[in-house]
Amino acid sequence: MMIQFESRIEGIKTEFGYIRDIFEPFGCSFCSNFEYHEGKFDSILYRKDGETIYLRIPFKVIDGELDHYSAYIQFGRPYVIKHVVNLGLDYDENSLMTVSAGLSQFQDPLDKDGEIRDKSRWVKAGEEKIEHILKSMKDELVS
Repeated sequence: MMIQFESRIEGIKTEFGYIRDIFEPFGCSFCSNFEYHEGKFDSILYRKDGETIYLRIPFKVIDGELDHYSAYIQFGRPYVIKHVVNLGLDYDENSLMTVSAGLSQFQDPLDKDGEIRDKSRWVKAGEEKIEHILKSMKDELVS
């Protein structure tokens, strides 16, 4: 389940590298699964027993190529999403990885888009994180 919410970050335009450098200290990382014309920043709001609730802030590239510092991006509507992964052992061709790392990165989630209980709590947490980041910035962003 994905819960979109309104935020003042929606529509803001900036350089990819600049905003990536701002977001990282706040636990927002550039999601490595991206297309060259769009991407997203992820931040963990909650994690326990294989259940993770993420804040996702999507964006599209307006000018340049994604993953270049100077690519110009525009933020879309943020959302909260939940993933549930299997913490048990996965006995297949990745078993060595599972044993050595404790969890196989190749395991399929039990529930990629799990139901989110207490939706307003997680939307509020997402809104607060975005506002905290934006208020910490010295430069004005273009909207």
